[in-house]
Amino acid sequence: MVRPEEVLIVENDEGEIVREFVKESDTITLYKSVREVLVYLTHLDVIDTENIMRTKLGKQSDGTEWSWNNINTLCWAIGSISGAMNEEMEKQFLVAVIKELLTLTEQKKGKDNKAVVASNIMYIVGQYPRFLKAHWKFLKTVINKLFEFMHETHEGVQDMACDTFIKIAQKCKRHFVVLQLNETEPFIDEIIRSIPDITSELQPQQVQTFYEACGHIITAQNAQQVQNRLIANLMDLPNRAWQAIIEQSTVDRELLTNSESIKIIANIMKTNVATCSALGAAFYPQLSLIYLDMLSLYTAVSRMISDAVAAQGEIATKTPRVRGLRTIKKEILKLVEAYISKAEDLDQVANSMAPPLLEAVLADYRTNVPDAREAEVLHCMNTLVQRVGRISADLVLAVLENVFECTLDMINKTMNDYPEHRVEFFKLLRTINLESFPALLKLPEVVFQQTIDACLWGAKHDNREVESSGLSLTLELMINMGQLGNDISNMFFQRFFKPIINDTLYVLTDSDHKAGFRTQAQILELLIDLCRTNRITTPLYATGEVQPGTSNIDYLKEYITTTLVSAFPHLQRLQVGVFFDNLVATEKNFIRFRQVLRDFLLSLKEYGGGDTEYLFVEDKAEQKKEQEQQEFERAKKIGGLIKPVDMDDEM
Repeated sequence: MVRPEEVLIVENDEGEIVREFVKESDTITLYKSVREVLVYLTHLDVIDTENIMRTKLGKQSDGTEWSWNNINTLCWAIGSISGAMNEEMEKQFLVAVIKELLTLTEQKKGKDNKAVVASNIMYIVGQYPRFLKAHWKFLKTVINKLFEFMHETHEGVQDMACDTFIKIAQKCKRHFVVLQLNETEPFIDEIIRSIPDITSELQPQQVQTFYEACGHIITAQNAQQVQNRLIANLMDLPNRAWQAIIEQSTVDRELLTNSESIKIIANIMKTNVATCSALGAAFYPQLSLIYLDMLSLYTAVSRMISDAVAAQGEIATKTPRVRGLRTIKKEILKLVEAYISKAEDLDQVANSMAPPLLEAVLADYRTNVPDAREAEVLHCMNTLVQRVGRISADLVLAVLENVFECTLDMINKTMNDYPEHRVEFFKLLRTINLESFPALLKLPEVVFQQTIDACLWGAKHDNREVESSGLSLTLELMINMGQLGNDISNMFFQRFFKPIINDTLYVLTDSDHKAGFRTQAQILELLIDLCRTNRITTPLYATGEVQPGTSNIDYLKEYITTTLVSAFPHLQRLQVGVFFDNLVATEKNFIRFRQVLRDFLLSLKEYGGGDTEYLFVEDKAEQKKEQEQQEFERAKKIGGLIKPVDMDDEM
């Protein structure tokens, strides 16, 4: 059996060492295939499979086949058949395996050997949540053992212990918050009380994983008063550290020049982010406790970054101190975004949380030098508009006024500068159009023109995510304008009809933009529909351009024909005219419409050479999706093919 998952240790933008889980690689693909074979073999003869695995495990204990590789591959195999046995057999098998491995831990000499066996015990128990749910005493013993391993400084053991704890917490959370038989209190109370001891030797990132796991557990407590008490107790340590920092900062203006203080604040914020990501809306009591102080800190940190840039130039943004300060800003934004994305009281978000947030964040973003602007601001604003854009148009206008022009100025010089800002900018524009379209209509004319230019510019971008957002934004903006059916929409189409047609035809006939074929086709289809149904009630052409009284659909045909014949001299006007008539005839059936468009583009490519595969990308994607759904339905019928740890979390 090959390794079930790959973990890379990498350095992030702030110079911190973090772990990244690899989602797809050759090793993981092979693991999935081998695991499927083992599950089928278990179904064919469960007793034989069990005997083979226990025999191999016995040879680890007697030393005849002992090696790190052998114990690892065997335990990965044992973990891979979770769910393939019936519950009673699984219980007997798992108890025997764990006992054997615990004996092996005692038997083996040397920290390295013990650590290898310990990590395998943790891996296996994490793969069998069904067994853990059914056996409380065993579950509690496993968790206490994980807490012991959190003190083991051998490389990788603490990470494995924290990862296993959060995996079990997500799957068995209800068992931690109810009062179990022969217990004096729910286990979560005991865990929270012991946090100082449990986490004393963990690294900050591991502590954050621990807090996130506790957050998942607390979500299972339905009594709000009890839940609030648990959250307050859980956050007691970071809150005390936070309060000490805030109090110290009032008397020591140099506090934030100290790199150690900066790290402490960043870690406190990260702990809050991790806990909030698990708790969601339930995190509000904790957030409200630190919210205003946190925004004041954001302002203070921003001022320090601006002062450093003023003194040293933009190179200051690359120094360790400023990078540390920017980490604080980013984590504050992440925390606000994490809460708002799951908040339930949206009026509270719009009326209480948003005003101080916008005051702290927007002017700072607008006035900062480009290199000191955080892409997280755009991400946070995107989430805010997504949640409350419909109930607060003024809020949306404030966001647009402060981030639009300065961000556009950062990204419109080249196709490559500020890639994160570029992606988040177009996501924000899309959200504003979908959630608060009236706010866009209130923009000054020049800024609105820039918005459309930005959409069309994005549609031609070489970054797939930006291209997709630009195309989708253009389509969604046209849909909204088409539904208005008034003077504003008529003016819009008169002004932007030609740029939209030109850029859509450009990307349609350019294989570098193959990923956007579906949305490109939808834009063309919508334009034809708006003209054919006379929803654009004013002529799209200028006086003298065509015969007076020409309908918009006839003008559209003439314009597209002229444009294509100019770009592709080998085309005949009659040929393009027939193509356009076929588009009009199939406009109400998008599958047939797309086929007509595809056939035409194929004929262009066949004449001029070049790649035509992109025209079938969508069909292949749909086939793949259908195939994956069939695979999933098939897997559901065979116990173990879908890993228990991958099934829906316990309610």
